[in-house]
Amino acid sequence: MSIKKIKKDTSLRKAILQAAITGQLISDVEGTTETGKQLLDKIIEERNAKLLAEWEDNLKKNPKAKKPAPIVASEIDEDEIPFEIPESWCWCRLGDVAVIKSSKRVFEKDYVQEGIPFFRSAEIGDLQQKKPLKTELFISEKHFEELKKNYGVPQKGDLLITSVGTIGNTWISDGRNFYYKDGNITQINKNDFVTSEYFNLFIQSPVFTIQVFDTVSGTAYNALTIIKIKSLLFPLPPLSVQNAIVTKLEEVLPFVDAYENAVLEKEELKSTFSDKVKKAILQEAIQGKLTENWRKAATITENGKQLLDRIIEERNAKLLAEWEEKVKTNPKAKKPAPIVTSEIDEDEILFEIPDSWCWCRLGEIVYKLTDGTHRTPKYVEKGVPFLSVKNLSSGKIDFSNIKYITEEEHEELYKRCNPEKGDMLLTKVGTTGIPVINDSDIEFSLFVSVALIKFPNHFIESKYFLYLLKSPLVQEQAKENTRGVGNKNWVMDAIANTILVLPPLAEQKKIVEIIEQMLLLCEKLGDLREYGK
Repeated sequence: MSIKKIKKDTSLRKAILQAAITGQLISDVEGTTETGKQLLDKIIEERNAKLLAEWEDNLKKNPKAKKPAPIVASEIDEDEIPFEIPESWCWCRLGDVAVIKSSKRVFEKDYVQEGIPFFRSAEIGDLQQKKPLKTELFISEKHFEELKKNYGVPQKGDLLITSVGTIGNTWISDGRNFYYKDGNITQINKNDFVTSEYFNLFIQSPVFTIQVFDTVSGTAYNALTIIKIKSLLFPLPPLSVQNAIVTKLEEVLPFVDAYENAVLEKEELKSTFSDKVKKAILQEAIQGKLTENWRKAATITENGKQLLDRIIEERNAKLLAEWEEKVKTNPKAKKPAPIVTSEIDEDEILFEIPDSWCWCRLGEIVYKLTDGTHRTPKYVEKGVPFLSVKNLSSGKIDFSNIKYITEEEHEELYKRCNPEKGDMLLTKVGTTGIPVINDSDIEFSLFVSVALIKFPNHFIESKYFLYLLKSPLVQEQAKENTRGVGNKNWVMDAIANTILVLPPLAEQKKIVEIIEQMLLLCEKLGDLREYGK
């Protein structure tokens, strides 16, 4: 069996689940000391201890009760393994790590008009999809109590799987009283070593789907029996990794589901999902939605408004120091007016932000905002690189096919526009709004088509600023405020006036961390989708 056999699926959800179950989403968790193999050994040890305890209890009533054979881990041939998993995980069979069972048969004569709900595959499907549940069959409370006493009934946390017809619909019991149809539904009991939520993710993943297809295809009766379920190959991570995967997917999947359902049809998703997901991620980030849970646990010592006040205070101190230095050589040098925060009208505010954030303008939070030379220089064969929009259009500084100017001309331009490592560059003519962090040690000059932004990176996280400028909030303003015919220009005043959101510095760093996790996932999904073709 090969992962390439999985039918091409345009579902972003399926691709994420595939990444999770193959260890490509989260492979390890810091501080984890137990491997999947050690966990498997512990599971089997506990199951054997329970069997032995039950046998010893049976001996009190039946001295001839046969001692059960110990459970041992199933053998798995190397050619059965469908793909590589992280070293800390291990392959096993589902029956090795879970108690898998079905119900005691309930006959048609046992149904009553009202009482304890009796579920079939249809009801499990509705529960999975959170549809309103319309129960058609019931058994009496007395019958339910008898079944509970003699055979057991589903408990809170047990996983129910549809096993006939539409195979693989799942629902984790929420503790309500119900019973279910034998054969049609299979039950995986909750245990302390593999979470029901992780079992559920496995069953929803293509790893499960392809094995089931191989197991039931070609049979006259489309059913996944308990024996077949127990034989399925199961990638077992350490418990801490299971929990980390479940937590991450609980954050991501609702967002992905809403995105798929509300924004794109499947065919459109094939070609455009990556860019649109990235835009949606950035929009959620700058509205504070990605860090909601983080804020609940964080201790915020300085809010966005206080941070903005500190930035402006530092800028005013710099201006004053520069003026005092000028006065030494020019006593008539004019004292600069202090920078103050500008008013932001209510109708300029596009969405709600967290209380600890604040709105501001780009010109308020930067040390310097300028652009390159306004005239085309004389190019030379060798010299100082001279950058324009085309050298930044990829989102990085591209020094291939570069033009050069003389050292003398560069020195003259450098007095006005001095790009240094860590500064932000922003395209402002033609294709406007592309931000690039200068990560190069190479000295260069800029054409008027590129703006230079120097900002206090001890107050503003560089990558947060980059993602903020890439976000729909800024990109829409760039689009609206770009003027002219032909080579359209996003003028400096309009750039300075751009509305931004400013979170506390610690939250800026957390936003970057979450965005980069999600963008990495987008890239992995693209690779997986190509691999599954």
